[in-house]
Amino acid sequence: MNFESLAKPWVRTQPVYEPGKPIEYVARELGLDPATIIKLASNENAWGPSPRAVAAAKRAIEAGELYPDGGCFELRQKLAARWGLGADQFVIGNGSNEIIELLGHVFVGAGDEVVMGAPAFVVYKLVTLLFGANAIEVPLVNWRHDLAGIAAAITPRTKLVYVCTPNNPTGTANSEAELVAFVRALPEHVIAVVDEAYAEFVEPAPDLRPLIAEGRKVVCLRTFSKIYGLAALRVGYGYARAELCGLLNRVRQPFNVNAIAQAAAVAALDDRKFAEKTVRENRAGLAQLERGCRELGLEFVPSVANFMLVKVTDGMRVFDALQRRGVIVRPVKSYGLPEWVRVTVGTRAQNERLLAELRTAVAT
Repeated sequence: MNFESLAKPWVRTQPVYEPGKPIEYVARELGLDPATIIKLASNENAWGPSPRAVAAAKRAIEAGELYPDGGCFELRQKLAARWGLGADQFVIGNGSNEIIELLGHVFVGAGDEVVMGAPAFVVYKLVTLLFGANAIEVPLVNWRHDLAGIAAAITPRTKLVYVCTPNNPTGTANSEAELVAFVRALPEHVIAVVDEAYAEFVEPAPDLRPLIAEGRKVVCLRTFSKIYGLAALRVGYGYARAELCGLLNRVRQPFNVNAIAQAAAVAALDDRKFAEKTVRENRAGLAQLERGCRELGLEFVPSVANFMLVKVTDGMRVFDALQRRGVIVRPVKSYGLPEWVRVTVGTRAQNERLLAELRTAVAT
């Protein structure tokens, strides 16, 4: 018998996540100079990591022989002070992705259902399938989550519902009033998971803490990858009622977040100047990309995140053409959008180059 025959049936058909290609990979593949390539594919922070976080990470590596704090005590205390919640109302993950998996470990099993928008962050579906459950996908309406449609898709077998706002890959958001009404109307057996990975780019961002105070079954997810530019370190968090966080911590691996990431995240929370700069520059970059797409006659989805969907007729062809010219974007055919590409907001110079190369790519 081979290994595959011994594997769980749903693992044998499990889709594989395809990340954006790293600069070094594209350089080797196409014989390009890495210094000439710009990556606008993975919604990374174009202005680098938080300087305070970098300094803290450098200090932390000096104690690299020691295991990290397995309970992320300092980071949870810092988050508690920031959010006005108890430290026991946080769970820290190896990126917010890990918390999505922890939710699967605790609540999802074979035959269960998990409801989500389509298209939305693909990891919701991947984790659902990993636990042998059924992913129930509800199409977006006007590029936004159809909260009424998601509510209508709930059955007695539903365990979780995912709402990503702003949504990846569309960059659109649901309002605080919509989210509050949606969560309050959920049946008792369903947990709402609100993915706020890009929430810091929205002003003002929805505040769902009153729902937690009411005792609602909701958990919110955040990440240090985007606004603070710490994608390489993989650190994110969820906040909810202490009971829910306690369950997630039971299935979390010991030392899941390394000491360097913890130190950087603690310092980043104090780097408001950098976060404000990122929001300000991102807003200007979105406006620059919108103007450029209008000049090129390209349809786009207005975004409130740090990326934008652009319709280019043949997404894979344009993705390949741009990549050969040293500009990496993200094709979204796997999200059911074969005519579109997703582009990350870059610096002014990066955006100018993207638009110039896009003019050539769509014309060929």
